Amino acid sequence: MSDTPSVDLSIIIVSWNVVDLLRACLNSISNDHALKLSNSDSGYIRTEIIVVDSLSQDTTTTMVASEFPYVKLIAQSENVGFTKGNNIGFEQAVGRFLMLLNPDTEIIGDALSRMVDYIEKHQNVGIIGPHTLNTDGTTQSSRRRFPTIATGFFESTWLQNWGPESILDRFYVADKPDDGVYDVDWVQGSALLARRQLYQDIGGLDTEFVMYSEELDWCKRAKDAGWRVVYFGEAHIFHHGGKSSEQSGARKHILFQQSKLRYFFKYHGNFVATVLRIFLLSSYLCQILIESAKSALGSKRQMRNERIRTYWQVVRSGLRVS
Repeated sequence: MSDTPSVDLSIIIVSWNVVDLLRACLNSISNDHALKLSNSDSGYIRTEIIVVDSLSQDTTTTMVASEFPYVKLIAQSENVGFTKGNNIGFEQAVGRFLMLLNPDTEIIGDALSRMVDYIEKHQNVGIIGPHTLNTDGTTQSSRRRFPTIATGFFESTWLQNWGPESILDRFYVADKPDDGVYDVDWVQGSALLARRQLYQDIGGLDTEFVMYSEELDWCKRAKDAGWRVVYFGEAHIFHHGGKSSEQSGARKHILFQQSKLRYFFKYHGNFVATVLRIFLLSSYLCQILIESAKSALGSKRQMRNERIRTYWQVVRSGLRVS
């Protein structure tokens, strides 16, 4: 690879069984008219799109090949997962800037070119993330501060609704405006643009995080290496939210909690991670008892029993990390 790539922006999309959402995502990219997807005409942001397909069982590969011939399709022979899939994309990308983009996102207007323009003008910014919207147009929380130990016990656990608001408000950067531009600790990986130099400095995503918290870890490593991470509220995207992971059932719970534990093990040590693991497993056991009682009383038995099966799988997994 030359020191001056002929591509400005490489967009990496890891996809699994979401053909219709992926089509909408790819179409939305072409709506940013500052991007040039097929050649390197001057005056445009020279862009390549890389789709890493993780052994989809739908028509993803044929759809991409027939409808988007300019996309570099890298079809895998197994489900490699989100983190490894993005690293495969990194290895093939040649752009000066690297964009991780979920297949269930849609770009609004000139969001990508605005992000490229900003990061190009701020040489100490390594990672930038946009203002993310839910399907209904409401703001999706996508900016964060690094989790404290207290955050680990309250965020996304049964204690979330009972904990001090200050803990989660700090974590979710609730004190800053949705449409602002400012430094944060990390941004959501559904749409994350990074400088190639950062990738060369710290490497790709840590594949020990199979799915979830991989962007948290990457931003942590970036900040530790001296790079700024910026939330760019002036660029907007839709994120329809976890459509691939929704297909995974109990595996989604297991991967989410294991990734949380892995982060705390990596940055806070074995004791903290062990205490948090015991707490999480105990929480799932309590939920099993609650759901069992509700089912016995005749409340939505089918739903309760499905939850019980899911939670038992989590408990049986042990949520072990190393």
